[in-house]
Amino acid sequence: MAKVISIINYKGGVGKTTLTSNLAAELAWNGLKVLIIDLDPQTNLTFSFLRVDDWEKNYQNKTIKKWFDAYIDNDQDFNLGDIIITPERVNARLKQSKSDGKIDLISSHLGLINVDLELSAKLWGGSDRTNRRNFLKVHSRFKEGLQQLEDQGVIYDVVLIDCPPNFNVVTKTAIIASDTLLVPAKSDYLSTIGIEQLDKNVKELVQEYNEKTKYDELNNEFEEVNPVFEGVIFTMVGIRYGVPYQAQQQFISTVKRLNIPVLETIIRENKTIYADAPQAGVPVVLEEVRSETYENVRGELEALAEEVMNRVGI
Repeated sequence: MAKVISIINYKGGVGKTTLTSNLAAELAWNGLKVLIIDLDPQTNLTFSFLRVDDWEKNYQNKTIKKWFDAYIDNDQDFNLGDIIITPERVNARLKQSKSDGKIDLISSHLGLINVDLELSAKLWGGSDRTNRRNFLKVHSRFKEGLQQLEDQGVIYDVVLIDCPPNFNVVTKTAIIASDTLLVPAKSDYLSTIGIEQLDKNVKELVQEYNEKTKYDELNNEFEEVNPVFEGVIFTMVGIRYGVPYQAQQQFISTVKRLNIPVLETIIRENKTIYADAPQAGVPVVLEEVRSETYENVRGELEALAEEVMNRVGI
């Protein structure tokens, strides 16, 4: 059974996509089969692995939006396997590195913005019993889709879901499908202020979902879930003399005092190195070391993947 990890934060611009792509690449370099799912309508993760013209020509009709649309329009269980893409450039680099790992991708689409409203419309409109069932059916979409892949013999070691920067229905379907939640955050006021609320909202969603499953005991169609809020990963951190800037360290300490778990590995800021990676279609962690600075950045990404594997039990 694959470990399903959602990467989530209310705040955009915190390095969520960079973290997802590099974590996927390092896990694959370690020999794992990884599926990444881009749930963000901005499609940044998609275009970190695919060229825009290639996507427009070959893949814009093979996106997560099409999968959701099949359910919204016709209540159909569209097969996730039919929209899986194997990005050429990053997998060529893995083979070049003599790795047995692989990265597959389910791409996003700008039209995913409208999907949330349409999913919300399917939640209500009947008796209490019908509404409970609608709630479970909508929020378990990803969980069921991933289970269907495994039932068909499409096996992954890890599934990474890059969530949009909000707590809409699409994001909630990812949470319900997840074993683990990781929260990338910059160590500043705006990026950390919502973490405690996010933790609270996740707990409330899980509690509501699990309570509703109790009404379905006769059918046994839905099971309780327990996604673990694994911790915050601080990104874009300024480092001086081997430690974060004092102002940033204060925000890191503030989050820890809230009894919210924080991963030991921090990711330093380096706009130059990270900016070029999407165009190449190969995450930084798989690039050749070209300087001491590059080596430091890559070392942090490798340490992060190792910490995640140890925490999650991969």
